[in-house]
Amino acid sequence: MEKNFKKIVYIILALGAVFIIGTVSINIILKNKLEDFIKTRLPENMIRSYDDITVETFGGSLSITNASLIIKNKRNNQEHTFVNVEKLKISDISYWDYLFNDEINIENISLENPTIAYYENRIEKNEDSHGNSFISIYKPIIIENLKINNTRLAIFEKGKDSTKLYTKGLSVELDGIKIDKNTITKKIPIEYKTYKAKSDTVFVKVGPYENLTAKGFIIENRTAVFKDLTLKTKYSKRELSKLISKERDHYNLAVESLSIKSIDFGFKNNRFFAESDMVSLTTPSLEIYRDKLVTDNEESKPLYSKMLRNLPFDLTVDSLQISNGKIKYEERQNTENMGGSINFENLNATMANVSNTYKSPTKTKIEIDAHFMEKTPISVNWSFDVQDKQDRFQFSAEVGQLAAGRLNSFTEPNLKVMLEGNTNKTYFTIDGNNTTSTIDMKISYSDFKVTLLQKDGKDKNKFLSTIANIFISKNSEKKDEYYKEGKADATRNKSKSVFNFLWINVKEALIKILI
Repeated sequence: MEKNFKKIVYIILALGAVFIIGTVSINIILKNKLEDFIKTRLPENMIRSYDDITVETFGGSLSITNASLIIKNKRNNQEHTFVNVEKLKISDISYWDYLFNDEINIENISLENPTIAYYENRIEKNEDSHGNSFISIYKPIIIENLKINNTRLAIFEKGKDSTKLYTKGLSVELDGIKIDKNTITKKIPIEYKTYKAKSDTVFVKVGPYENLTAKGFIIENRTAVFKDLTLKTKYSKRELSKLISKERDHYNLAVESLSIKSIDFGFKNNRFFAESDMVSLTTPSLEIYRDKLVTDNEESKPLYSKMLRNLPFDLTVDSLQISNGKIKYEERQNTENMGGSINFENLNATMANVSNTYKSPTKTKIEIDAHFMEKTPISVNWSFDVQDKQDRFQFSAEVGQLAAGRLNSFTEPNLKVMLEGNTNKTYFTIDGNNTTSTIDMKISYSDFKVTLLQKDGKDKNKFLSTIANIFISKNSEKKDEYYKEGKADATRNKSKSVFNFLWINVKEALIKILI
């Protein structure tokens, strides 16, 4: 009995020793294979290094510490991409699927504190002649969950102001990932089921003059929320005027919150698409400054319908909402001052079918309610068919009581004109296209008077003011009529914006009514 017990103990110890030796041996073999893969299977233009590789066969996991990867051009050896990861851990590898199902099945992959720097100006053109894939996929790879935590990412371009994109605290999680020889050749080389992401800071260089920033964002359940979003001209107003050779607006846009719901994006027939059921902007504040002393930009300015139609990708936004917005527009026309301004406050808007994918006769529709020059209520209805190549549109507005003197902050410095009197109610409708338009207007006003100023903008030009007021009808009421009505035609200056076109229509109608 005692001998049998000893035999059992020896057998158990022997099996345990064999298991330990086998496990250690397999760990060493797998570690060697992984090291060999890193050395031989990655392309020659990739420089790789790491501190240590740990393989746990029993747990089906491996980890790599302080891994780095440098990618360089094949022809001139110029280094352009730098990746460092404090720890890469792959958990729950299914050896059964690897041996018998001919696929690599992994439960979890995590990357901790990666740093990525990419210099796009260092890339040689036509560097990769073999398509998008720089790694050959011999077995399909299935990853249940991928986590990338606390990433610092920077993309640089040529020049002194070289940072094109920067973000820190970026974390991304993907579920249901599949990579195979088919997906690796696509523009998005992986398939996935769900994703979520968040970041602390985002900076994007929009162009040579404007930068976009956000204090953070969260994307989860196909909904994205951006906080404290700003789009600003990086130069002061005076600096911008000195730098540009042609007229360009100076921007300052701040949005408290931007929400995008039911996001979908990708490629269809090699064309990028982006879709959303609802985009919401909360408390946006936009300031625009235009220096008219700078040479006019004579390039043709498309109407919004054409801008949407000619986007280089497919955009579908079912609904867009703006809540509690502000707009301030400043314009400078004279050297002796910095110009005048007009403003809209308490602005709320809804837009339907902001898209270039809808077919005719579906129209993009815009409804706006705001306060003009602080106290005057204004309502706007605007519609157009994006697919209509004549760019026909209808713009109608209802304007409440306005003290004409409130416009003097704009008309005095820019037009050398002072206004007096009141408009009680104004209605107008503009039917137009890319070239011409017709406006119908009716307006109720009283005690209207114009004072023309001298060139210095300070003293009154009494003679011209007297003559001007001879021809201006001071009141709209006549007999039983409360409104004066007028109809006018306008021709678009295609080098000017759509708002210039709207203003020309209003001006022509007012001339017909007042004079």
